[in-house]
Amino acid sequence: MIGKLLEYLYTKVFINIIVQNSQTVVYVEVCSKKRVEQSLHKSFDTTTLNAKMYEFISAYYKTSPFCYISILDGSSLQGAVPTCIVSEMSKYCNINSSEHKCYSKNWAFYTSEYDLEAIKHEYRSIGVDFIFSPFALLANFFKDKIDTTLSMFILLEESALSFTIFDNTNLLYAQYLSMQHSKNGEDILMDTSLDEYEEMQGIDLEEITVEDDSSGFDDFTNIEDLDDGEGIDEFSDNVEIQDMDDRTETISDSGFNEDYQRFTLIQSALNTFYKDPKYKSQFIESAYIADGVGVSSDLKNYLEEEIFLNVFIRKIDLGSALCEMAKAEI
Repeated sequence: MIGKLLEYLYTKVFINIIVQNSQTVVYVEVCSKKRVEQSLHKSFDTTTLNAKMYEFISAYYKTSPFCYISILDGSSLQGAVPTCIVSEMSKYCNINSSEHKCYSKNWAFYTSEYDLEAIKHEYRSIGVDFIFSPFALLANFFKDKIDTTLSMFILLEESALSFTIFDNTNLLYAQYLSMQHSKNGEDILMDTSLDEYEEMQGIDLEEITVEDDSSGFDDFTNIEDLDDGEGIDEFSDNVEIQDMDDRTETISDSGFNEDYQRFTLIQSALNTFYKDPKYKSQFIESAYIADGVGVSSDLKNYLEEEIFLNVFIRKIDLGSALCEMAKAEI
């Protein structure tokens, strides 16, 4: 009774933290009963809890005894598995050093115990109530499609991708893909190529016998055009979709490179799904993307032209999506 009275007297404050490559975005929502009184985004040029961020959060934290702090898990060791049976999870991940939670009876998401403790330690001065998995966030965001289709579903963050394939609520495959790890790998390949080039400078090319053999390259010219996917057009009937072809914006070189990097990560994950015998692979024709960064039309074009996917992109406000998950928990 007293608790209900206090809830009536005080507002509820939801503080949601998204850590990106070089900054942290804090989304705050102040609610009275079921109405949103205030909402705002604030960015900080830090990936840790510095003095400015602490002061900003504390100012809202002190306004109500009903304050909830959420953060989006950014562990590179997280993922999701197509089972909720503990004895079967070890086939997909190391459960000894992970914490997991079943999203449904059919699948679970997991993350590193060490990274969870690191988050709690970093924000110990303000406390963290919820650490949400991007896989759970993605499943909530696309619930209307996950429940009824066989498709690829992807959450785009600035520094990572959460890649999943669902077949009518059943998770078939999932992988957390770090943009930073991929970029480091590309740098290594580039350095290796430069080393090989330098070594070639001392070789007399006239002494080399060259054999013409083009059999090592796959011939994609015989692939037939896939159907246009008319059955997916209903996606635009009930949900506001951002058609990337209609957007006109100036894209920097770094933005172009990042979109191609995202494409290669998605392509690699899809190939793993097709080839790894652990997974029940099926042919995927469509991809639904929750865009939390504002990608260019290049990513959509890559996926449609290179992998022949029907691609649909829906914008997502990660802070607001986290907030909705926190509301569902209390």
